[in-house]
Amino acid sequence: MAKKKKPEKDKSGDWMTTFSDLNSLLMTFFVALFSMATISPGKFQQAAMSFNNAFNGAPPGVLVGGKSMSEEPLITSNPGIKRDLLKIVEDKNFKGKITIEETDRGTLVSLSDMAFFRVGSAELTREAKELLYQIGIIIVEHTTNPIEIYGYTDDLQMTENNIYPSNWHLGAARAASVANFFTQELKERRTLERIGEVRNGTFDINYFYDEDRFYPISLGEREILNEIEILQNEVDSRRAIKSQEFQQGEITAEEFAQSKEEINNYYERELQNIRESYRKIDLLILRQRIR
Repeated sequence: MAKKKKPEKDKSGDWMTTFSDLNSLLMTFFVALFSMATISPGKFQQAAMSFNNAFNGAPPGVLVGGKSMSEEPLITSNPGIKRDLLKIVEDKNFKGKITIEETDRGTLVSLSDMAFFRVGSAELTREAKELLYQIGIIIVEHTTNPIEIYGYTDDLQMTENNIYPSNWHLGAARAASVANFFTQELKERRTLERIGEVRNGTFDINYFYDEDRFYPISLGEREILNEIEILQNEVDSRRAIKSQEFQQGEITAEEFAQSKEEINNYYERELQNIRESYRKIDLLILRQRIR
């Protein structure tokens, strides 16, 4: 007796699976196009280069020209930038004036131990411009990341004839002076130095020196006042201890007077060191990724 043949499965609806997958892919594609239509030209260029690298078998995170679309630290993810910055750090003319630190928000480049501005002024000195030139051509031309510029002052009050009514205003003017140096003086100088590349279109000066990248921020006297307060509390504590020792007869009047003089000298010395440490400019190169 012949075996009963099993009914064949109806495959007429299998095309729906492929059609559904195709719809999902198309939707993803158009969402990606819409997202890229709202980002900056710099981000679009990074995304396009990343897709190109991926199709060519290159790692998707690292882009040419020292730019990265990942949230990796700027220094570690861009060996060229690290190498060039370290050359300046080790330069005998700038030895001890530059520190580089990776933070949660980005790469912090601190420029210190130099008279960047005249007292009570936001005018950059010649030495400051030379250092900013050396640093600027690296952090501006090798990245497209936003850069925050922090302006500081000391704790001394403004004189009556000063054009800035407070240290807050002065700090803002100093940060703005640095931003203006990058977008005006440095841009003009680099245009002349790279005139051939600018003319033939291989170097877009306006792309890298876009004013929208720079954010001047004033910290004024706030941070230095915090450090001075800590120093004052330490000195007051030491004075109180010596006063107690004198009242209890543990030290003589001569020793008490000598200790007060030593404490006063310590205070003046440390206060000067704090003021010197705030002769600085901070540049924070923010981490940025494709959105």
